Amino acid sequence: MSTSGLTTEAASPPVDSGNKALGDESLAPQQTRIMGRGSYFLAWFGGCVSIGTFAMGSSVVGTLNLIQATLAIAIGCFIIGVALAINGAAGYKYGIPFMVQARPAFGFTGTRIPGLVRAVPAIVWYGFQSWIGAGALNMVSTTLFGFDNLVFYFIAFQLLQIALSVTGFQGIKWLENIGSAFILLSLTYMFYATVQRYGDELSASLFTMEGSWGLPFWGATMLFLGIYSTMMLNVSDYSREHEKGTGGGLLTTIYAMSILPCTLFMGLIGFMVSEATGTADPIQVFANAVDNTPLLMTTLLFIAFAQVTTNVLNNVVPPTYVLMDVFKMRFSTATIVVGLLAFLTFPWKLVQPESAAGLQLFVQTYSAFLGPIFAILVVDYYLIRRRTLDLGKLYDPQGPYQGVNLAAVIAMAVGIVAALAFSAISWYASLVPAGLTYYLLMRHWAHCRRFTS
Repeated sequence: MSTSGLTTEAASPPVDSGNKALGDESLAPQQTRIMGRGSYFLAWFGGCVSIGTFAMGSSVVGTLNLIQATLAIAIGCFIIGVALAINGAAGYKYGIPFMVQARPAFGFTGTRIPGLVRAVPAIVWYGFQSWIGAGALNMVSTTLFGFDNLVFYFIAFQLLQIALSVTGFQGIKWLENIGSAFILLSLTYMFYATVQRYGDELSASLFTMEGSWGLPFWGATMLFLGIYSTMMLNVSDYSREHEKGTGGGLLTTIYAMSILPCTLFMGLIGFMVSEATGTADPIQVFANAVDNTPLLMTTLLFIAFAQVTTNVLNNVVPPTYVLMDVFKMRFSTATIVVGLLAFLTFPWKLVQPESAAGLQLFVQTYSAFLGPIFAILVVDYYLIRRRTLDLGKLYDPQGPYQGVNLAAVIAMAVGIVAALAFSAISWYASLVPAGLTYYLLMRHWAHCRRFTS
């Protein structure tokens, strides 16, 4: 078997053939690419309307002024775009998902570590955003019909998302593409309503406040990119669906420009309304900010819809692929399990008025674990493999990548320690220690030699 490039046909893994049906997802190399540039852009646009971004905007009130908050979001989005293009290159070129991409670095058994680390925040965000969406539907129901039952709407909303998730990327593609226009119009209106209602109060404080250009500012950039540090890890799950022919520079632009508008709107709305009202609950914020009942209903329905588009793309697919790899589940079964697990995250605890600070700590903490994995994957693909993978070995559990690569585990631990020592910028702080440790161990430790083949 060849030690570089693609293996011979006899040693190759099974591949997809024919048209890709609804829910027809597998870990095999993707042959049928279903997203062109426009569709891929809209998928990322629709999938990034995160209420978590709203909470991160709320969490930096009192430390940054409006200009600093805007710049922090923009810098975070630029870094996200570059990181997504870099780490998504393997999936884009070879059609492999994240759990397969991680095998040369971590080993077949070792991939459970980055897989589970990636899955936990996804499931937590899934539950949190589902509760927010259910809250929006409940307020619509209470206002229009007098029926008030948040638990009922949470269960119904979660079951709806599970049903949509089972359709796989074909369903996700159309959901994101169709919903993007509604999302953009609604976000623009929400921003306008916020400025109209609280403009006078905001101009007196957010523009005149001195703020900080030091560690709090760079910590804020990390918070806004930290929302997407999960997706930066498993971006290959999405890039494998994008049609070939798009260069790295254009891909970076697609990622950054699709994420920037939603992140900027949601982050600044959260920042401004929390400064003006002292609350971080978006449902209560817009109930107070919008006096027109039809417009309020539209806004609340947008909040609910946005949670669906974000969850099915960002919080369902990653843990689903983890379950498919670790427990050999079918895609449909795994999505159902992920949806049920989201019930167990107790999301009602995360939407309390004081929860913004807790969510900030949550993002900083999981970024401390995700940053080292990102660094290891990038170093492995670009410096160790020289952007050349052997598909046969990637799908051979008895091949050189069997077991656990201790170099990746040690490097990850080093990165986590460094990140936790600088928790405000945990993702940044983890990159060099983890990446350098991994590179040196892979080059000089005999134990890792078989993983370099």
